[in-house]
Amino acid sequence: MIQNECSALDFLFQYVMKQELEPCIDHYYHADLSFQTGLRGALQNYSWKTQLNSSSALPVSLTEIKSSMLTMKRLFSTSRSSVDSEEMKKFQLLAHKWWDEEGEYSALHSMNDIRVPFIRDTLLNMSSNYHLGNPLSGVKILDVGCGGGLLSEPLGRLGALVTGIDPLEDNIRTADQHKSFDPVLAKRIQYKSSSLEEIVEECMETFDVIVASEVVEHVADLEMFIKCCSQVLKPEGSLFITTINKTQLSYILGIVVAEKIIGVVPEGTHEWEKFVPPEELERLLESNGFSVKTVKGMLYNPLLGSWSWMESTDINYALHAVKSGAQGQPSPTDALSELENDQPSATAGTAV
Repeated sequence: MIQNECSALDFLFQYVMKQELEPCIDHYYHADLSFQTGLRGALQNYSWKTQLNSSSALPVSLTEIKSSMLTMKRLFSTSRSSVDSEEMKKFQLLAHKWWDEEGEYSALHSMNDIRVPFIRDTLLNMSSNYHLGNPLSGVKILDVGCGGGLLSEPLGRLGALVTGIDPLEDNIRTADQHKSFDPVLAKRIQYKSSSLEEIVEECMETFDVIVASEVVEHVADLEMFIKCCSQVLKPEGSLFITTINKTQLSYILGIVVAEKIIGVVPEGTHEWEKFVPPEELERLLESNGFSVKTVKGMLYNPLLGSWSWMESTDINYALHAVKSGAQGQPSPTDALSELENDQPSATAGTAV
């Protein structure tokens, strides 16, 4: 019985592989070794799951097959996408290290000390009321490129309903596992192994807020990325971005010092050519229906392991933009106070 089920699943897998992936594989037949190695690894990953002996349990599920195939299609897709397959390969190696506060992602952990209050306070200042204890209650946030959930979790603790997406299945697995330790977060946060383009198909004008922290310098097509953000964001919704400027100083500090000398970031994490000047980002946002409200410089002190705000945007910076509203539709910030008649509220200036 088990052998027959395994054969059926294997047949289904081979059939869909032929229909969906063979054109992509043919395209990369003469590609470099990295593509061939990536495909071989994906196939081997499927192969070991389907090798059953007489004492084995049921074979790999259809959901697992679909997930594996989706990952392979992202790696080898020839269609236009904001997902960079080479960037995926870099982060694949570190997927299990997201929650090591002293490890490769220590700088992102400490960045929460300034990026979370920046998001929270900006949203509260756009609303007349918020709820004590859960200041972002009712706000639907999309965390794009969520990784292991480092930013999704603190936003969930503020009461937001967070959807975290990442194209790497291993990142989502890490995020889900860590979220499961907190029953409150388990209810407020959902993670999906998905690209932003895939979310567009099912979530048009769904979210009140989008956060893309340390993401845009890794995407393959920045303009498409911004267009997709606009499509899934409600009118008058907020977009928060943190990234790295493209300057000589950012190259020296962000790559030479941070990656090659101090090692606070894994070597090869960033490519200076993909860094984004704030002027370019503002232009793309404004051409896609956004109004840029704030651009603030950020500085990381590797000796103290801490971040601070600064006037200059020559290295890192944070940006807040608002999508233009549609007449007759309520502002997404109303979500902060839609339950105010049922719960105590305070003015936005009150400390959280």
